Amino acid sequence: MDQHYLVSAKLQFPCTNNMAEYESCILGLNMVVDMNIQELLVISDSDLLVHQVQGEWATKNSKILPYLHHVQELKRRFMKIKFRHVPRIQNEFADALDTLSSVIHQPDKNYIDPILVRIHNQPAYCAHVEEEADGKPWFHDIKEYLSKGEYPEHANHIQKCTLRRLSNNFFHSGGNLY
Repeated sequence: MDQHYLVSAKLQFPCTNNMAEYESCILGLNMVVDMNIQELLVISDSDLLVHQVQGEWATKNSKILPYLHHVQELKRRFMKIKFRHVPRIQNEFADALDTLSSVIHQPDKNYIDPILVRIHNQPAYCAHVEEEADGKPWFHDIKEYLSKGEYPEHANHIQKCTLRRLSNNFFHSGGNLY
Protein backbone atom coordinates (compact mmCIF):
# COMPACT_ATOMS: atom_id res chain seq x y z
CA MET A 1 0.00 0.00 0.00
CA ASP A 2 1.37 3.42 -0.92
CA GLN A 3 0.59 5.85 1.91
CA HIS A 4 2.44 8.93 3.07
CA TYR A 5 2.80 9.79 6.74
CA LEU A 6 4.05 13.31 7.29
CA VAL A 7 5.82 14.10 10.55
CA SER A 8 6.97 17.45 11.84
CA ALA A 9 8.41 18.28 15.24
CA LYS A 10 9.63 21.40 16.95
CA LEU A 11 12.76 20.80 19.00
CA GLN A 12 13.16 23.05 21.99
CA PHE A 13 16.71 22.17 22.95
CA PRO A 14 20.06 23.17 21.47
CA CYS A 15 21.15 20.95 18.59
CA THR A 16 22.91 21.10 15.26
CA ASN A 17 21.08 20.82 11.93
CA ASN A 18 22.29 17.23 11.55
CA MET A 19 21.06 16.34 15.04
CA ALA A 20 17.67 17.83 14.15
CA GLU A 21 17.55 15.68 10.99
CA TYR A 22 18.23 12.56 13.04
CA GLU A 23 15.67 13.60 15.68
CA SER A 24 13.03 13.96 12.97
CA CYS A 25 13.96 10.62 11.44
CA ILE A 26 13.78 8.82 14.79
CA LEU A 27 10.43 10.41 15.65
CA GLY A 28 9.05 9.25 12.29
CA LEU A 29 10.46 5.74 12.67
CA ASN A 30 9.00 5.45 16.18
CA MET A 31 5.62 6.52 14.80
CA VAL A 32 5.57 3.83 12.11
CA VAL A 33 6.89 1.18 14.51
CA ASP A 34 3.90 1.97 16.74
CA MET A 35 1.66 1.56 13.67
CA ASN A 36 3.17 -1.90 13.05
CA ILE A 37 4.29 -1.00 9.53
CA GLN A 38 6.69 -3.59 8.12
CA GLU A 39 7.81 -2.03 4.82
CA LEU A 40 8.92 1.58 4.69
CA LEU A 41 10.48 4.11 2.38
CA VAL A 42 11.98 7.01 4.33
CA ILE A 43 12.37 10.17 2.26
CA SER A 44 14.73 12.74 3.69
CA ASP A 45 16.25 15.96 2.43
CA SER A 46 19.39 15.23 4.48
CA ASP A 47 21.96 13.70 2.16
CA LEU A 48 24.25 13.15 5.14
CA LEU A 49 21.65 11.22 7.14
CA VAL A 50 20.66 8.99 4.22
CA HIS A 51 24.25 8.06 3.32
CA GLN A 52 25.25 7.50 6.96
CA VAL A 53 22.22 5.31 7.70
CA GLN A 54 22.87 3.26 4.56
CA GLY A 55 26.48 2.75 5.68
CA GLU A 56 27.90 4.59 2.66
CA TRP A 57 29.44 7.40 4.74
CA ALA A 58 31.13 7.04 8.08
CA THR A 59 30.83 9.43 11.00
CA LYS A 60 33.10 10.09 13.92
CA ASN A 61 31.05 12.99 15.26
CA SER A 62 30.35 12.17 18.92
CA LYS A 63 27.05 14.07 18.80
CA ILE A 64 25.78 12.13 15.77
CA LEU A 65 26.98 8.60 16.62
CA PRO A 66 24.27 7.88 19.26
CA TYR A 67 21.61 8.99 16.77
CA LEU A 68 23.05 6.82 14.00
CA HIS A 69 23.20 3.78 16.31
CA HIS A 70 19.60 4.33 17.39
CA VAL A 71 18.39 4.56 13.77
CA GLN A 72 20.29 1.33 13.00
CA GLU A 73 18.48 -0.36 15.91
CA LEU A 74 15.11 0.90 14.69
CA LYS A 75 15.84 -0.35 11.16
CA ARG A 76 15.90 -3.91 12.52
CA ARG A 77 12.21 -3.59 13.43
CA PHE A 78 11.22 -3.59 9.73
CA MET A 79 11.07 -6.39 7.20
CA LYS A 80 12.07 -3.92 4.49
CA ILE A 81 13.24 -0.34 4.87
CA LYS A 82 14.86 1.99 2.35
CA PHE A 83 16.14 5.52 2.71
CA ARG A 84 16.01 7.94 -0.19
CA HIS A 85 17.48 11.41 -0.43
CA VAL A 86 15.27 14.00 -2.09
CA PRO A 87 16.60 17.57 -2.15
CA ARG A 88 14.45 20.09 -0.27
CA ILE A 89 13.72 21.95 -3.51
CA GLN A 90 12.03 18.78 -4.83
CA ASN A 91 10.30 17.86 -1.58
CA GLU A 92 7.53 20.38 -1.03
CA PHE A 93 6.09 18.35 1.88
CA ALA A 94 9.32 18.62 3.85
CA ASP A 95 9.53 22.31 3.09
CA ALA A 96 5.93 22.91 4.19
CA LEU A 97 6.34 20.89 7.39
CA ASP A 98 9.56 22.70 8.22
CA THR A 99 7.85 26.06 7.73
CA LEU A 100 4.88 24.94 9.80
CA SER A 101 6.98 23.75 12.73
CA SER A 102 9.08 26.92 12.70
CA VAL A 103 6.10 29.28 12.98
CA ILE A 104 4.14 27.43 15.66
CA HIS A 105 4.82 28.79 19.13
CA GLN A 106 4.49 25.75 21.34
CA PRO A 107 2.79 26.43 24.66
CA ASP A 108 3.96 24.66 27.79
CA LYS A 109 2.36 21.35 27.01
CA ASN A 110 3.76 18.18 25.53
CA TYR A 111 1.30 17.48 22.74
CA ILE A 112 -0.15 19.26 19.73
CA ASP A 113 -3.10 17.64 18.01
CA PRO A 114 -2.11 16.30 14.60
CA ILE A 115 -2.88 18.43 11.58
CA LEU A 116 -5.06 16.50 9.19
CA VAL A 117 -4.18 16.92 5.52
CA ARG A 118 -6.83 15.72 3.10
CA ILE A 119 -6.53 15.44 -0.64
CA HIS A 120 -9.67 16.26 -2.61
CA ASN A 121 -10.22 15.33 -6.23
CA GLN A 122 -13.04 17.77 -6.90
CA PRO A 123 -13.97 21.25 -5.73
CA ALA A 124 -15.79 21.46 -2.41
CA TYR A 125 -18.80 23.26 -3.89
CA CYS A 126 -19.62 20.17 -5.99
CA ALA A 127 -20.10 18.03 -2.91
CA HIS A 128 -22.87 19.97 -1.19
CA VAL A 129 -25.39 21.11 -3.76
CA GLU A 130 -28.72 20.49 -2.12
CA GLU A 131 -32.25 21.07 -3.32
CA GLU A 132 -33.87 24.21 -1.97
CA ALA A 133 -36.40 23.56 0.80
CA ASP A 134 -39.04 25.66 -0.98
CA GLY A 135 -38.62 23.76 -4.28
CA LYS A 136 -37.51 26.92 -6.15
CA PRO A 137 -34.14 27.19 -7.91
CA TRP A 138 -31.23 28.89 -6.09
CA PHE A 139 -31.54 32.02 -8.27
CA HIS A 140 -35.29 32.56 -7.69
CA ASP A 141 -34.86 35.36 -5.13
CA ILE A 142 -32.31 37.16 -7.32
CA LYS A 143 -34.63 36.96 -10.32
CA GLU A 144 -37.60 38.24 -8.31
CA TYR A 145 -35.58 41.11 -6.88
CA LEU A 146 -34.31 42.17 -10.31
CA SER A 147 -37.70 41.90 -12.03
CA LYS A 148 -39.98 43.28 -9.27
CA GLY A 149 -37.61 45.04 -6.87
CA GLU A 150 -39.06 42.99 -4.01
CA TYR A 151 -37.35 41.05 -1.26
CA PRO A 152 -38.52 37.63 -0.08
CA GLU A 153 -41.31 37.92 2.48
CA HIS A 154 -39.32 36.97 5.62
CA ALA A 155 -35.88 38.34 4.62
CA ASN A 156 -33.93 40.07 7.40
CA HIS A 157 -31.57 43.03 6.93
CA ILE A 158 -28.48 40.87 6.27
CA GLN A 159 -30.32 38.69 3.75
CA LYS A 160 -31.56 41.81 1.94
CA CYS A 161 -27.99 43.21 1.77
CA THR A 162 -26.72 39.87 0.46
CA LEU A 163 -29.46 39.75 -2.16
CA ARG A 164 -28.63 43.28 -3.36
CA ARG A 165 -24.93 42.38 -3.56
CA LEU A 166 -25.59 39.14 -5.46
CA SER A 167 -27.99 40.79 -7.87
CA ASN A 168 -25.19 43.11 -9.05
CA ASN A 169 -23.71 40.10 -10.87
CA PHE A 170 -26.87 39.38 -12.91
CA PHE A 171 -29.42 41.05 -15.15
CA HIS A 172 -32.97 40.09 -16.02
CA SER A 173 -34.14 40.20 -19.63
CA GLY A 174 -37.07 38.56 -21.37
CA GLY A 175 -37.91 36.34 -18.40
CA ASN A 176 -34.35 34.99 -18.21
CA LEU A 177 -31.64 35.69 -15.70
CA TYR A 178 -28.18 36.38 -17.14
